[in-house]
Amino acid sequence: MLDMYDFNGTIWLCHSYGGNCYNVTSFEPAIGVLKEINTFLGENPSEIITIFIEDYVTSPQGLKKVFNESGLSKYWFPVSQMPKNGGDWPTVDDMVNKNQRLVVFTSKRNKEATDGIAYEWTYVVENQYGTEGMVAGSCPNRAESSPMNNAKSSLVLQNYFPTNPDEAYSCVNNSAGLISMMDTCYKAAGQRWPNFIAVDFYKESDGGGAAEAVDQANGQLACDCTSIAYCKKNGQSTVCEAPKLSPPPPAASSATDSTLPDSSDSNDSSVCRPPQQLHWLMVMNMFTTTVLLWWL
Repeated sequence: MLDMYDFNGTIWLCHSYGGNCYNVTSFEPAIGVLKEINTFLGENPSEIITIFIEDYVTSPQGLKKVFNESGLSKYWFPVSQMPKNGGDWPTVDDMVNKNQRLVVFTSKRNKEATDGIAYEWTYVVENQYGTEGMVAGSCPNRAESSPMNNAKSSLVLQNYFPTNPDEAYSCVNNSAGLISMMDTCYKAAGQRWPNFIAVDFYKESDGGGAAEAVDQANGQLACDCTSIAYCKKNGQSTVCEAPKLSPPPPAASSATDSTLPDSSDSNDSSVCRPPQQLHWLMVMNMFTTTVLLWWL
Protein backbone atom coordinates (compact mmCIF):
# COMPACT_ATOMS: atom_id res chain seq x y z
CA MET A 1 0.00 0.00 0.00
CA LEU A 2 1.70 3.14 -1.24
CA ASP A 3 0.42 6.73 -1.25
CA MET A 4 1.80 8.44 -4.37
CA TYR A 5 1.83 12.16 -5.15
CA ASP A 6 3.35 14.63 -7.58
CA PHE A 7 6.14 16.41 -5.67
CA ASN A 8 9.34 18.21 -6.65
CA GLY A 9 8.85 17.38 -10.32
CA THR A 10 8.49 13.63 -9.89
CA ILE A 11 6.41 10.99 -8.09
CA TRP A 12 6.88 10.70 -4.33
CA LEU A 13 5.67 8.50 -1.51
CA CYS A 14 3.87 10.79 0.87
CA HIS A 15 1.29 10.44 3.65
CA SER A 16 -0.43 13.79 3.46
CA TYR A 17 -3.72 15.67 3.32
CA GLY A 18 -5.67 17.86 0.93
CA GLY A 19 -4.41 16.00 -2.11
CA ASN A 20 -0.96 17.62 -1.93
CA CYS A 21 2.44 16.49 -0.69
CA TYR A 22 4.55 18.83 1.47
CA ASN A 23 8.10 18.73 2.79
CA VAL A 24 6.85 17.73 6.22
CA THR A 25 4.66 14.90 4.88
CA SER A 26 7.00 13.59 2.17
CA PHE A 27 8.91 10.34 2.56
CA GLU A 28 11.03 9.62 -0.50
CA PRO A 29 10.82 9.45 -4.30
CA ALA A 30 8.76 6.46 -5.40
CA ILE A 31 11.41 5.36 -7.88
CA GLY A 32 13.68 4.12 -5.08
CA VAL A 33 11.08 1.79 -3.58
CA LEU A 34 9.98 0.56 -7.01
CA LYS A 35 13.57 -0.28 -7.89
CA GLU A 36 13.83 -2.26 -4.65
CA ILE A 37 10.77 -4.24 -5.72
CA ASN A 38 12.33 -4.76 -9.14
CA THR A 39 15.47 -6.15 -7.51
CA PHE A 40 13.41 -8.43 -5.26
CA LEU A 41 11.43 -9.88 -8.17
CA GLY A 42 14.63 -10.42 -10.13
CA GLU A 43 16.25 -12.29 -7.26
CA ASN A 44 13.12 -14.29 -6.39
CA PRO A 45 11.69 -15.63 -9.66
CA SER A 46 8.80 -17.51 -8.02
CA GLU A 47 7.44 -14.59 -5.98
CA ILE A 48 4.46 -12.37 -6.80
CA ILE A 49 3.93 -8.83 -5.49
CA THR A 50 0.78 -6.73 -5.44
CA ILE A 51 0.90 -2.94 -5.03
CA PHE A 52 -2.13 -0.90 -4.00
CA ILE A 53 -1.68 2.79 -4.87
CA GLU A 54 -3.62 5.51 -3.09
CA ASP A 55 -3.32 7.75 -6.09
CA TYR A 56 -2.90 11.53 -5.95
CA VAL A 57 -0.80 11.76 -9.11
CA THR A 58 -2.18 14.24 -11.64
CA SER A 59 0.76 14.56 -14.06
CA PRO A 60 -0.04 12.94 -17.44
CA GLN A 61 0.92 9.24 -17.33
CA GLY A 62 3.02 10.00 -14.27
CA LEU A 63 2.56 6.54 -12.79
CA LYS A 64 3.24 4.75 -16.06
CA LYS A 65 6.47 6.68 -16.48
CA VAL A 66 7.82 5.94 -13.00
CA PHE A 67 7.02 2.23 -13.30
CA ASN A 68 8.75 2.08 -16.69
CA GLU A 69 11.75 3.92 -15.28
CA SER A 70 12.00 1.44 -12.39
CA GLY A 71 12.23 -1.53 -14.75
CA LEU A 72 9.08 -3.16 -13.38
CA SER A 73 7.13 -3.14 -16.63
CA LYS A 74 8.64 -6.50 -17.64
CA TYR A 75 6.81 -8.16 -14.72
CA TRP A 76 3.48 -6.44 -15.34
CA PHE A 77 0.24 -8.40 -15.15
CA PRO A 78 -1.83 -6.64 -17.84
CA VAL A 79 -5.24 -5.21 -17.11
CA SER A 80 -6.61 -6.95 -20.20
CA GLN A 81 -6.03 -10.33 -18.55
CA MET A 82 -7.62 -9.49 -15.21
CA PRO A 83 -10.86 -11.42 -14.60
CA LYS A 84 -14.06 -9.42 -14.78
CA ASN A 85 -17.29 -10.06 -12.86
CA GLY A 86 -15.72 -12.28 -10.22
CA GLY A 87 -13.93 -14.64 -12.57
CA ASP A 88 -11.00 -16.79 -11.49
CA TRP A 89 -7.48 -15.42 -11.43
CA PRO A 90 -4.68 -17.49 -12.96
CA THR A 91 -2.77 -19.82 -10.70
CA VAL A 92 0.55 -18.91 -9.14
CA ASP A 93 2.29 -21.30 -11.54
CA ASP A 94 0.68 -19.61 -14.54
CA MET A 95 1.73 -16.15 -13.38
CA VAL A 96 5.27 -17.30 -12.63
CA ASN A 97 5.65 -19.16 -15.92
CA LYS A 98 4.55 -16.07 -17.86
CA ASN A 99 6.66 -13.82 -15.62
CA GLN A 100 3.56 -11.71 -14.91
CA ARG A 101 4.44 -11.37 -11.25
CA LEU A 102 3.53 -7.76 -10.49
CA VAL A 103 -0.12 -6.83 -9.95
CA VAL A 104 -0.81 -3.10 -9.50
CA PHE A 105 -4.04 -1.37 -8.51
CA THR A 106 -4.85 2.34 -8.37
CA SER A 107 -7.60 4.21 -6.56
CA LYS A 108 -8.25 6.37 -9.66
CA ARG A 109 -10.60 4.93 -12.29
CA ASN A 110 -9.19 6.91 -15.24
CA LYS A 111 -5.67 5.48 -14.77
CA GLU A 112 -6.83 2.17 -16.22
CA ALA A 113 -7.19 3.88 -19.61
CA THR A 114 -4.32 6.40 -19.38
CA ASP A 115 -1.63 4.41 -17.55
CA GLY A 116 -2.72 0.78 -17.93
CA ILE A 117 -3.14 0.36 -14.16
CA ALA A 118 -6.16 -1.56 -12.88
CA TYR A 119 -8.86 0.35 -11.01
CA GLU A 120 -8.88 -1.28 -7.59
CA TRP A 121 -12.60 -1.21 -6.90
CA THR A 122 -13.43 -3.21 -10.01
CA TYR A 123 -11.52 -6.19 -8.67
CA VAL A 124 -11.27 -5.78 -4.89
CA VAL A 125 -13.61 -5.36 -1.94
CA GLU A 126 -12.08 -3.80 1.16
CA ASN A 127 -13.32 -3.31 4.69
CA GLN A 128 -13.15 -0.02 6.59
CA TYR A 129 -9.62 0.98 7.55
CA GLY A 130 -8.59 2.62 10.82
CA THR A 131 -10.15 2.36 14.24
CA GLU A 132 -13.68 2.28 12.79
CA GLY A 133 -12.78 -0.96 11.06
CA MET A 134 -11.64 -2.68 14.26
CA VAL A 135 -15.03 -2.95 15.99
CA ALA A 136 -15.52 -6.56 17.05
CA GLY A 137 -18.24 -8.39 15.16
CA SER A 138 -18.48 -5.78 12.39
CA CYS A 139 -16.82 -5.70 8.96
CA PRO A 140 -18.27 -2.83 6.90
CA ASN A 141 -16.83 -1.89 3.53
CA ARG A 142 -14.84 1.31 3.18
CA ALA A 143 -16.65 4.10 1.35
CA GLU A 144 -14.94 3.59 -2.03
CA SER A 145 -15.47 -0.16 -2.07
CA SER A 146 -18.58 -2.02 -3.12
CA PRO A 147 -20.23 -4.11 -0.35
CA MET A 148 -18.03 -6.82 1.09
CA ASN A 149 -20.26 -9.56 -0.31
CA ASN A 150 -20.07 -8.26 -3.89
CA ALA A 151 -18.93 -11.42 -5.70
CA LYS A 152 -18.23 -9.45 -8.91
CA SER A 153 -15.04 -8.26 -7.19
CA SER A 154 -13.05 -11.45 -6.78
CA LEU A 155 -10.39 -10.28 -4.30
CA VAL A 156 -10.85 -9.44 -0.61
CA LEU A 157 -8.62 -7.02 1.30
CA GLN A 158 -8.91 -6.95 5.09
CA ASN A 159 -7.63 -3.94 7.05
CA TYR A 160 -6.91 -4.21 10.76
CA PHE A 161 -4.97 -1.27 12.15
CA PRO A 162 -5.93 1.83 14.20
CA THR A 163 -6.29 5.30 12.73
CA ASN A 164 -3.29 6.51 14.73
CA PRO A 165 -0.38 4.03 14.73
CA ASP A 166 0.20 2.63 18.22
CA GLU A 167 3.23 0.38 18.44
CA ALA A 168 2.80 -0.12 22.19
CA TYR A 169 -0.64 -1.67 21.67
CA SER A 170 0.16 -3.51 18.45
CA CYS A 171 0.74 -6.75 20.38
CA VAL A 172 -2.95 -6.81 21.21
CA ASN A 173 -4.11 -5.62 17.79
CA ASN A 174 -2.11 -8.23 15.90
CA SER A 175 -3.22 -11.17 18.01
CA ALA A 176 -6.65 -12.57 18.91
CA GLY A 177 -8.50 -9.52 17.58
CA LEU A 178 -6.95 -9.92 14.13
CA ILE A 179 -7.93 -13.59 13.90
CA SER A 180 -11.43 -12.82 15.15
CA MET A 181 -11.87 -10.04 12.59
CA MET A 182 -10.76 -12.40 9.84
CA ASP A 183 -13.65 -14.71 10.77
CA THR A 184 -16.06 -11.76 10.88
CA CYS A 185 -14.96 -10.47 7.48
CA TYR A 186 -15.17 -13.99 6.05
CA LYS A 187 -18.88 -13.98 6.79
CA ALA A 188 -19.36 -10.38 5.63
CA ALA A 189 -17.59 -11.12 2.34
CA GLY A 190 -19.96 -13.94 1.43
CA GLN A 191 -17.84 -16.69 2.98
CA ARG A 192 -14.62 -15.57 1.33
CA TRP A 193 -11.27 -15.49 3.12
CA PRO A 194 -9.00 -12.47 2.64
CA ASN A 195 -6.46 -12.45 -0.17
CA PHE A 196 -4.69 -9.51 1.46
CA ILE A 197 -4.33 -8.48 5.11
CA ALA A 198 -3.08 -5.02 6.09
CA VAL A 199 -1.72 -4.37 9.60
CA ASP A 200 0.70 -2.05 11.39
CA PHE A 201 3.92 -3.32 13.04
CA TYR A 202 3.50 -6.84 11.67
CA LYS A 203 6.29 -8.26 13.84
CA GLU A 204 4.49 -7.37 17.06
CA SER A 205 2.05 -9.83 18.67
CA ASP A 206 1.55 -11.95 21.78
CA GLY A 207 1.72 -15.13 19.70
CA GLY A 208 1.71 -16.00 16.01
CA GLY A 209 0.45 -12.56 15.01
CA ALA A 210 0.00 -11.50 11.40
CA ALA A 211 1.96 -14.54 10.24
CA GLU A 212 -0.51 -16.86 11.93
CA ALA A 213 -3.46 -15.01 10.40
CA VAL A 214 -1.96 -15.36 6.93
CA ASP A 215 -1.10 -19.00 7.55
CA GLN A 216 -4.72 -19.65 8.47
CA ALA A 217 -6.16 -17.69 5.55
CA ASN A 218 -3.85 -19.42 3.08
CA GLY A 219 -4.86 -22.78 4.52
CA GLN A 220 -8.54 -21.98 4.11
CA LEU A 221 -8.01 -20.72 0.55
CA ALA A 222 -5.78 -23.58 -0.55
CA CYS A 223 -7.41 -26.64 1.00
CA ASP A 224 -10.17 -25.58 3.40
CA CYS A 225 -7.86 -26.18 6.36
CA THR A 226 -6.94 -24.12 9.41
CA SER A 227 -3.28 -23.85 8.41
CA ILE A 228 -1.37 -23.88 5.14
CA ALA A 229 1.06 -26.26 6.86
CA TYR A 230 -1.65 -28.94 6.72
CA CYS A 231 -2.27 -28.56 2.97
CA LYS A 232 -0.65 -31.44 1.09
CA LYS A 233 -0.45 -32.26 -2.59
CA ASN A 234 -2.47 -35.30 -3.63
CA GLY A 235 -2.06 -35.79 -7.35
CA GLN A 236 -3.49 -32.74 -9.09
CA SER A 237 -5.32 -31.50 -6.01
CA THR A 238 -4.43 -30.14 -2.58
CA VAL A 239 -5.99 -31.76 0.47
CA CYS A 240 -6.16 -30.96 4.17
CA GLU A 241 -4.21 -33.33 6.39
CA ALA A 242 -4.65 -31.73 9.80
CA PRO A 243 -3.38 -33.80 12.74
CA LYS A 244 -5.99 -35.36 14.96
CA LEU A 245 -6.38 -33.61 18.28
CA SER A 246 -5.45 -35.54 21.41
CA PRO A 247 -8.07 -35.75 24.16
CA PRO A 248 -7.69 -33.08 26.84
CA PRO A 249 -5.80 -34.05 30.02
CA PRO A 250 -7.82 -34.86 33.15
CA ALA A 251 -8.84 -31.94 35.32
CA ALA A 252 -6.28 -30.98 37.93
CA SER A 253 -7.05 -31.58 41.58
CA SER A 254 -7.88 -28.70 43.87
CA ALA A 255 -4.54 -29.15 45.58
CA THR A 256 -2.73 -28.77 42.29
CA ASP A 257 -4.86 -25.81 41.31
CA SER A 258 -3.86 -23.94 44.42
CA THR A 259 -0.22 -23.99 43.33
CA LEU A 260 -0.87 -22.39 39.98
CA PRO A 261 -0.14 -18.67 39.63
CA ASP A 262 -3.08 -16.30 39.62
CA SER A 263 -3.71 -15.34 36.00
CA SER A 264 -4.83 -11.94 37.19
CA ASP A 265 -1.23 -11.22 38.17
CA SER A 266 -0.10 -11.27 34.56
CA ASN A 267 -0.75 -8.81 31.79
CA ASP A 268 -0.88 -10.77 28.57
CA SER A 269 -1.40 -7.65 26.48
CA SER A 270 2.06 -6.41 27.44
CA VAL A 271 3.87 -9.59 26.37
CA CYS A 272 5.28 -9.37 22.85
CA ARG A 273 6.83 -12.38 21.22
CA PRO A 274 8.36 -12.61 17.74
CA PRO A 275 6.07 -14.22 15.16
CA GLN A 276 6.37 -17.89 14.34
CA GLN A 277 8.07 -18.96 11.14
CA LEU A 278 5.00 -19.71 9.05
CA HIS A 279 4.12 -19.94 5.39
CA TRP A 280 3.53 -16.34 4.40
CA LEU A 281 4.45 -13.65 1.98
CA MET A 282 4.43 -9.98 2.71
CA VAL A 283 5.29 -6.62 1.29
CA MET A 284 6.48 -3.97 3.75
CA ASN A 285 5.99 -0.29 3.18
CA MET A 286 6.01 2.99 5.04
CA PHE A 287 2.44 2.77 6.28
CA THR A 288 1.17 -0.78 6.66
CA THR A 289 2.06 -4.33 5.93
CA THR A 290 0.05 -6.10 3.28
CA VAL A 291 0.10 -9.83 3.30
CA LEU A 292 -0.46 -11.35 -0.09
CA LEU A 293 -2.42 -14.51 -0.62
CA TRP A 294 -2.66 -16.02 -4.07
CA TRP A 295 -4.61 -19.24 -3.71
CA LEU A 296 -7.15 -18.74 -6.46
